[in-house]
Amino acid sequence: MIVRLATLLLLIVSPSSAMEPDEILADRSLETRARIISKELRCVVCQNQSIDDSDAPLARDLRMLVRNRLKLGDTNEEAIDFVAKRYGDFVLLRPPFQASTLLLWVGPALILILGFFIITRWYRRQAKLRTFGVRSLSPDQRTRVDSLLSKHDDQ
Repeated sequence: MIVRLATLLLLIVSPSSAMEPDEILADRSLETRARIISKELRCVVCQNQSIDDSDAPLARDLRMLVRNRLKLGDTNEEAIDFVAKRYGDFVLLRPPFQASTLLLWVGPALILILGFFIITRWYRRQAKLRTFGVRSLSPDQRTRVDSLLSKHDDQ
């Protein structure tokens, strides 16, 4: 009973993976490297999942491609470069910093700065509007307003 409970707990706690048993390499070090690489590559079908987490057939094909590259003697970088050359930088979960990905890297900061600028302008404009409403009258203006109000009350 305790063994079953422990097994169930391990299944719940262990990270999920879409890998199938026939994908796992016999060499543990190659399998570990393949898993590391698979977490770095994006599934082009799912787009927000690594190929390690995706159930899509293309993700399975990419996992097998990575394992084959490792069996051929590629380093981790060479295997990732091979896949990136074939599918483009989009397949990388962390694309390189270059001209074509500049907006991807700088975009969040630009949006943050733009948002700060818009909020600051809005608050300043609101402060100006409040200032105009609270502005006090000069003695001459107050006398004129009082006389206009008294004429209005007489009517």
